[in-house]
Amino acid sequence: MRWMRGIFAVLAITAICAAMVAAQPGPADGPYKVLKTAKVGGDGAFDYISADVAARRLYIPRRDPSGLTVFNLDTLEPVGAIPTIAAGGAVVDPKTHHGFSTTKPITMWDAETLKVIKTIDVDGRPDGMLFDRFNERVWILSHQPPYATVIDAVAGTVVGTIDLGGAPEEATTDGNGTVYVNISDKANVAVVDAKTLTVTAHYDVSSKGVSGGSGLSLDQKNGILFAYYRQPSPTVVILSAKDGKIITTMPTGAMVDTVAFNPQTMEAISAEGAGSMTFIKENSPTEFVLEQTVKTMAGAKTLVLDTKTGHLLTMTAEYGPAPAGGQQPGPGGPPPTGAGGPPPQGAGGPPMGGRPMRGPMLPGSFSILMIGR
Repeated sequence: MRWMRGIFAVLAITAICAAMVAAQPGPADGPYKVLKTAKVGGDGAFDYISADVAARRLYIPRRDPSGLTVFNLDTLEPVGAIPTIAAGGAVVDPKTHHGFSTTKPITMWDAETLKVIKTIDVDGRPDGMLFDRFNERVWILSHQPPYATVIDAVAGTVVGTIDLGGAPEEATTDGNGTVYVNISDKANVAVVDAKTLTVTAHYDVSSKGVSGGSGLSLDQKNGILFAYYRQPSPTVVILSAKDGKIITTMPTGAMVDTVAFNPQTMEAISAEGAGSMTFIKENSPTEFVLEQTVKTMAGAKTLVLDTKTGHLLTMTAEYGPAPAGGQQPGPGGPPPTGAGGPPPQGAGGPPMGGRPMRGPMLPGSFSILMIGR
């Protein structure tokens, strides 16, 4: 998952992030609030957060030295870790209890014992992940070809690869044989047959002038997709999952990364790196309202929905001042070591060919946030 680029002055970053949150259109008052903040500490960058709802476990993959960290989904107390797995993403098959992490090669592990089972060779640069309950397969997404590699979650073997026609961000499944993928560099949603691993359609949303696709969620009951875009202003394009017809667009918070849809409350929810979480209420398949914007913390850009309790879990850390000068590698370089947290900061504008550096993570500041009613 790639960082948003932007021009931020170090001394002004706090004010800028606060202004971004304040500018969001959803009302601050509403049913949702931060129920719990657990400062769990640990070192290493972070990216995706995921959960095994049935087993009541929360998975937070970290870069070295923390590795894959595991928490109780209800109490947020630590229950274990696999320090040898330094990755940005993790998913678990609740039937086999096989877990998979986006290392290269992919690491397969036992979710009950937290022991590594084996590694699986893949091409590209593993980034996003999806577990498709339809046929117990794990989808590995990459910004480099092959854009998707599909793994059998039972055997831990590669089933095939898919050319999605562009770099993927978040994917979602209808659980009935169709997977949808937001293509970040093409302003479209790829529709994939999960049985044959072929792209059957691309839903073009470029007519809305959006780019920089990120999150994607699905209202399975009504067949509605919520596709999020970062430029030129944060926008969600709401469209039919059946034929790609655009229903409407709505503004969202800044720096959306991963999103979710809660079928119990009929709400589309987005995590925003500017420090907020936005709830869009689906009153009907053609009527949507901005229900609420909840203030979280800067850098809390990914989320997971606990479908049992309706709680949303997100995570972030606090950072010190950024060093003057210096830059991180551009898109063609190695994976960033700071995949989580707020946007990288520098003393001026973004340097040529890379991103401004951000400051160091403050020791012990890494936190998990639980949002709910």
